Amino acid sequence: MRSSKCHFLIVLIQFVSIISFYHHMMPIKGEDNKNSVAKVDVGIILDLETDVGKVMHISILLALDDYHATASRSAIRIIPHLRDSKKDDVEAASAAIYLLKDVQVQAIFGPQMSTQTDFVIDLGNRVKVPIISPATSPLLTVKENPFFIRAALPSSSQTKAIAALVKNFDWREVVVIYEDSPYGSGIVPNLTDALLEISTLVSYRSVISPSANDDQILSELYKLKTMQTRVFIVHLRPLLAKRFFLKANKAGMMSDGYAWIITDVLTSLLDSVDPSVIESSMQGVLGVKPYVPRTNELINYTKRWRGRFRQEYPDMDIVELNVFGLWAYDGITSLAKAVEKVGGTAIPKFKKADNREYLTDLDALGTSELGSLLLHSMQNTALKTGLSGDFRIVDGELQPSPYQIVNIIGKAERSIGFWTERDGISCKLKTNGKTATKCNDKQLGDIFWPGESTIAPKGWEIPTSGKKLRVGVLDKEGLEQFLKVEIDSKTQEVTVTGFCADVFKQVIESLPYALPYEFIPFQILDSPTSPDFDDLAYKLFSEKFDAMIGDITISANRSKYVDFTLPFTESGFSAVVPVKDDDRKNAWIFVKPLKSELWVTTGAFFVFIGFVVWVLEHRVNKEFRGPKREQVGMIFWFSFSTLVFAHKERVTSNFTRFVLIVWVFVVLVLTSSYTASLTSMLTAQKIQPTITDLNDLIKRGEYLGYQKGSFVRGVLKSMKFDSTKFRSYSTLEEYNDALSRGSKNGGVGAIVDELPYLRLFLNKYCRKYIMVGPTYKTAGFGFAFPKGSPLVPDVSRAVLKVMEGEFMNNIIQKWFGNETDCPRIDGMSITSDSLTLDSFKGLFVIAGVSAGSALLLFFLNFLYQNREILATDDSVWKKLSAIAKVFDEEKDNSNSMPVNPSEGNESQTTTLFAESEAFPEVLPDLPLQSLDIRISDRLGASPTAEGFSITEPGTPVHEIVTATIEERLHRAIQEMS
Repeated sequence: MRSSKCHFLIVLIQFVSIISFYHHMMPIKGEDNKNSVAKVDVGIILDLETDVGKVMHISILLALDDYHATASRSAIRIIPHLRDSKKDDVEAASAAIYLLKDVQVQAIFGPQMSTQTDFVIDLGNRVKVPIISPATSPLLTVKENPFFIRAALPSSSQTKAIAALVKNFDWREVVVIYEDSPYGSGIVPNLTDALLEISTLVSYRSVISPSANDDQILSELYKLKTMQTRVFIVHLRPLLAKRFFLKANKAGMMSDGYAWIITDVLTSLLDSVDPSVIESSMQGVLGVKPYVPRTNELINYTKRWRGRFRQEYPDMDIVELNVFGLWAYDGITSLAKAVEKVGGTAIPKFKKADNREYLTDLDALGTSELGSLLLHSMQNTALKTGLSGDFRIVDGELQPSPYQIVNIIGKAERSIGFWTERDGISCKLKTNGKTATKCNDKQLGDIFWPGESTIAPKGWEIPTSGKKLRVGVLDKEGLEQFLKVEIDSKTQEVTVTGFCADVFKQVIESLPYALPYEFIPFQILDSPTSPDFDDLAYKLFSEKFDAMIGDITISANRSKYVDFTLPFTESGFSAVVPVKDDDRKNAWIFVKPLKSELWVTTGAFFVFIGFVVWVLEHRVNKEFRGPKREQVGMIFWFSFSTLVFAHKERVTSNFTRFVLIVWVFVVLVLTSSYTASLTSMLTAQKIQPTITDLNDLIKRGEYLGYQKGSFVRGVLKSMKFDSTKFRSYSTLEEYNDALSRGSKNGGVGAIVDELPYLRLFLNKYCRKYIMVGPTYKTAGFGFAFPKGSPLVPDVSRAVLKVMEGEFMNNIIQKWFGNETDCPRIDGMSITSDSLTLDSFKGLFVIAGVSAGSALLLFFLNFLYQNREILATDDSVWKKLSAIAKVFDEEKDNSNSMPVNPSEGNESQTTTLFAESEAFPEVLPDLPLQSLDIRISDRLGASPTAEGFSITEPGTPVHEIVTATIEERLHRAIQEMS
């Protein structure tokens, strides 16, 4: 009885609704001639067999009701013509043709499916009717379809939000799972590009067919489970997603360590998924969806929508309103406003095609005269108070809104943050929904991950199948302090010890998650065809190993094939050479302060300066005249004697004085530097290298030693070293033996290797060898992984953690001992104590220019004084002979003024003798007393002579001259008497 009453009540409500709807439609059909209105036909194509189609249908009806209610006085009425596509592309195309040909609609809203919309868009372009579709596939572009207006956000607009979420947790690899359909594959290129921008690799793409059975889905999940990546991005529609997550839970992939992100197609329609599936198989899943602000208008509209839904679909369980329904409401509202803006009392119909025979249905459609106007009005429209938020269409595309990030907990979702293109991820939005703000120094709220974990998954783990990380180790001879590999002959168990192995083990223990591994030996041989360190990098590149450890230097060539962690040792390589014996016992140590080229240059300048002084002085200064051998001896004597004492030989030329002033300064600097260097060698005990630079090895033709398999060989070849002079060794003992024997005895002149090896070598033989510079920089030792491995960032952080702790000091002490007992001398500090020519180039240039300038000016003046010889008509040879003869002769200074008192005395004395011989009769008239006084005044006390010393009176020359004068005076007096 009770059910009969309920049934009667429902029938009554339906009857009243039909009467009300008929009464409302009477004016539209033109039965009221007094209130004539213009009708605009609009086509609606939806999949009414889907929940989304029903939701959008109710929203469209309410949007039209609200428009007609607010525009009751308008002369335009929008007449909807609904067609069901029935999930079929052909049905959708047929419905579109019917609406365009028979009804002649001015616009079409729909279809909602991307594959259906593709053909309908082509019809709209042909007929010039706007197609306003909520299709989200990015394969449908507005630019290529001028009459297409997208009334929903494309699925590609969420890819940056997803990428930001992945970056927030530093996940380096993800697996994309998508539906095998144009809708599913359309997001993949955009998502891949967005992930590449944050340096995240899509390690695998899993394609799920909508028609796949449960076994096929489970098989694909088990395949994903065997992989190392634990971050999955799921782009599936609700029906397929429901089955997928049920099987994922069955496969044990909804547990601790896994991370799942679902796209907006599932997050926005989560209400359509069975709550039991959400509660059992989707706990801890993250999702993104367009943000819809919760306003009073939305709350009131939701109540109205639910009532209308019960009215239209009374036999169906209630479906929650979603964002697609809100977009449909805002889209129809925008269309209605556009129609009102361009419409009038008479709405033009289609312009029919020309009548021709054999016209098809498509040819007979014609073109709309109102469609272009509607398109222009709809392409750039905005609803600031839209139910979905800021509903703006620019150039036919709905503009992105903030995305909301949710975490599925229990039977529902919980908001944990937001994303905007301008501000990225934040935990809250301002009331206008535009600007993101941080809260509590956290970008996202608390998250519950699969397995009820509160710790974010690392995104990469060893598969649960038991496979371990395959770690390649370098099995080579010698230098066991760095790495030593031992293989048990019975059990074949591999034991790895050494500095590098201990560091690696400690780094793995420092990781925040377990990482099981196994060591796989790899031998290094040294022959043209055998593998080396680079070959091991190639094997990593070919995925024969999952990691590689050992004393492996990070180099540019190797980084092309593998990714290295941060280095855990110092960087650089240099050379070690034997030290010399104590030079203080060397009988020839006095020549050590100056390099050979400086000795030669200095000697050459001594000779050159002596020659210049002789040229300037030999014509005017008797000290520089005489036999040829005496003049040559004077050249060497005068210049070299400036080293130890001042000259007694006087100089008369100003040119000579200028040259000597500069040269004496040069000699002063040279002698001072020599004295300081020799003093240092004799007083300070130093460890001196036999070779101070690698270039010395090239000059001497010495042999070079290096470690087998090392990259140093290639570097030395690039530095122009002769590869035939290379010799390879494996152990520290071999290094010692080769250096002790030297190049002439089958050894080498130097060992070139990386600093860690050289430190170890010097720690053992520090009294015999020394490191010389320069030090060439390298990146140090590092652990190698395949390109794109997500382990690299985690292991690098663990390396830093280990290096900053006390463990590194302990392990260095364990394997390398205490270096305090051996002096540590860096290669850059070892240089030769001998002075080089480079230090005195400036002085020699100044001295050379000074002497050369004086010499040039002298010759110019000499040629000018003897210009009459050059002006003769004689041959060139006679002119040169005459010039040379004049140059060799002593210059006559009788008519010139005396330069100094001594020169005046000599001149006067010479004049006196000449007069006494020519005119002997004059002398008797002179008083004897006055003559004696005159002679005494001129010759008795000689003034200071010019030069580097004072010529004292009483020299042999002075005595001879005085005696000669006295004899001649005495003879003259006797003759007069």
